[in-house]
Amino acid sequence: MTDQTLRTMPGHLIRRLHQLSTQVFAAAMAQAGEDLTPVQFAMIDALAAEPDRDQASLARAIGKDRATVGAVAERLEKKGLIARRGSETDRRAILLSLTDSGQALHGRLAPVVAALQAAILPGGWLRTGDIVTADGDGFVTVVDRLKELI
Repeated sequence: MTDQTLRTMPGHLIRRLHQLSTQVFAAAMAQAGEDLTPVQFAMIDALAAEPDRDQASLARAIGKDRATVGAVAERLEKKGLIARRGSETDRRAILLSLTDSGQALHGRLAPVVAALQAAILPGGWLRTGDIVTADGDGFVTVVDRLKELI
């Protein structure tokens, strides 16, 4: 398989773009003095929007499986950013919410994460909600060009 073939494979390009966006996120967190992954921030952000969520609904909200959410919740709890407690209405459910430290961190990092989106997709390349560029390029071309810009 040649480099040119890889450059036309959407799966490869999506994986590379994910890699690069994760690197941009990690650099922004390091610059902010935080050790947080994109999944951890997604959980914090979802809990900031809707506190006292059970792990299953949080997993659906951030597109992860329940096992991943449970493991990430454990790490965030150890960092003092979230609290877990049993549901009063469903003994099987574990409810998650941000601690005061978690809320403060979210308030500080939400603008950082919003700003880094421009570094991931510079120059307004994609219009919200679709995958069509201003000049009509297709998805493979867009992803390949974005990869080169990051």
